[in-house]
Amino acid sequence: MEKTKTVEDVENVDVYTAKGLLTVGHRYLDVRTNEEFAKSHSDDSLIIPYMFKTDEGRIVNPDFLSQVASVCKKDDHLIVACNSGGRATRACVDLLNAGYEHVAKMEGGYSAWVDAGFAGDKPPRELKTACKFRPKDN
Repeated sequence: MEKTKTVEDVENVDVYTAKGLLTVGHRYLDVRTNEEFAKSHSDDSLIIPYMFKTDEGRIVNPDFLSQVASVCKKDDHLIVACNSGGRATRACVDLLNAGYEHVAKMEGGYSAWVDAGFAGDKPPRELKTACKFRPKDN
């Protein structure tokens, strides 16, 4: 029986590597909320939220894996990103345990994508969502 995958099994790539991989056929899986995605997102990205905001706080999307399975094959090469990295890490672990073979987390998430200048001409504050892992003035 194969060992359960953990955070240590998640491959991490920086935004520059991720951008290069996207040009050679990798797919960008954005696991932020629909609200975050609507504010700004990478071209050609797939949006499948890993968590939802509720009155009780954030809860894991119970349909995450089935939603990914509806648009991705187990041997697709996926770059997974959220806002800053937390949700993407958890999503990668779930994907690896579900049998996805080529999953990498983009370090720093969409915020790092914006900081690298990959999101267009708007000021970063208009593109990014504040989070507890990043100072609000960024």
